Amino acid sequence: MYPTASPTNKLRDQLPVYSYKVIEDMPRLIRILALIVAFVPMAQVHAALPAFLNGDKVPSLAPMLENVLPAVVNINTSSTVSASDNPLFQDEFYRRFFGVPDGARPRQAQSLGSGVIIDAQKGYVVTNHHVVEDADKISVTLTDGRTLDAKLIGTDKDSDVGVIQVDPENLVSVDLGDSESLRVGDFVVAIGNPFGVGQSASYGIVSAIGRSGVGLAYENFIQTDAAINQGNSGGALVDLTGKLIGINTAILSRGGGNVGIGFAIPTNMLRRVVDQLVEFGEVRRGKLGVYIQDLTPELAEALGTGLNRGAVVSQVIPGSPAEAAGIKDGDVIIDVNGKTIRSAADLRNNIGLLRVGSEVDVVVVRSGNEIDFKIVIESVENLAASAQAGASGQSLGAKLSGASFRSITAAESGLEQGAVQVVEVDPGSPAAQSGLMPDDVITSVNRVPVSSVEDMREAIKANDDAMLLNIRRGSGAMFLVIR
Repeated sequence: MYPTASPTNKLRDQLPVYSYKVIEDMPRLIRILALIVAFVPMAQVHAALPAFLNGDKVPSLAPMLENVLPAVVNINTSSTVSASDNPLFQDEFYRRFFGVPDGARPRQAQSLGSGVIIDAQKGYVVTNHHVVEDADKISVTLTDGRTLDAKLIGTDKDSDVGVIQVDPENLVSVDLGDSESLRVGDFVVAIGNPFGVGQSASYGIVSAIGRSGVGLAYENFIQTDAAINQGNSGGALVDLTGKLIGINTAILSRGGGNVGIGFAIPTNMLRRVVDQLVEFGEVRRGKLGVYIQDLTPELAEALGTGLNRGAVVSQVIPGSPAEAAGIKDGDVIIDVNGKTIRSAADLRNNIGLLRVGSEVDVVVVRSGNEIDFKIVIESVENLAASAQAGASGQSLGAKLSGASFRSITAAESGLEQGAVQVVEVDPGSPAAQSGLMPDDVITSVNRVPVSSVEDMREAIKANDDAMLLNIRRGSGAMFLVIR
């Protein structure tokens, strides 16, 4: 029986035999640990901390932030929202039940966001498109307390970038870094105005690069675990030297708060968009004139290529620069202007951010051989005209006018053979009135299987009086009669 006066002995009664020996030897263990720590190099002790800055003895981000914070601004916008924009107000029963008059007065909506001064001499501030979208009035608040009226220079919805301009007096700008040099694990700082509480900075790392799937047409996001919340949109993501490497844009969250998955537009992508917004007020994108898809293992096997990356050309638009250069269906684009193409999104980003008229070097793999092409990209408008002329409903007969089509492979259709997909249908057109909808997949015409637009054209020629289309729509199938 152990004495009860000693706290150690009380604990000993409750522990297994192998446990209380550790408690008795605790002072000795502490001395041993102290000796180990004393002889471990400081670089190993502080392995999780950033490198020393400016020769300071204590690691701190403060010296860098003192230079960067004045270049990050708060943005306040106001816009007029019509009551008729509310879907509920468009319902006659709702208006009568709640006594809402037909001429309900519009209201003013306020929103907050962030921005970054990138040119102090001209007063250019970059932010997100969704921060300043439809704003009637934009004002910018600086760290020194000044509030300035801002003028909208231009926005691009597809990349979610916007540029505004303020009075350039006594401004501080931030230098743009090279986002291509980023690696997973690099330290970064996110700066903005979360929830409108005021300018804040949060610290983290680059969690991933080249992220997509957020919902924009052009995506190449930097993913970070630095805290990004509502109001941080348009704010700065900087490296430890204080250079801008991204613009905070979106978060992945179920509840609207930070969960450690934030996305920023990389500066190398930002540069190309901003240059055109400043020059034209919009982005004038060019196109090659191809429909593309990712190279999946199944598709690579079907095409007989050993590649594990690239963008597959599923169809070349007639009259397009790609057709003129010699690109063919089934080609796998692996390189553009010396940059590796890993997916359809890669190709879309590299081509879609180039100016109209740019000449691009394209490398494709065809039947196991690499072929080089030089292609001058065209404007979207010119390409649309080519597509309408070469693959439109008009060329398939008056009954299908107003719709555009494209050939798709068996891998795309999920069938044993290729098919024809409806790309667009103009509202009110004969094609729309007949019941066709975008993304419909046509597998046969008048009971004749069709695997391409040309097959469909030949089937229609055989009997133009009435057309029986077999259509896959979503997870279902149906016949559509067009007379």
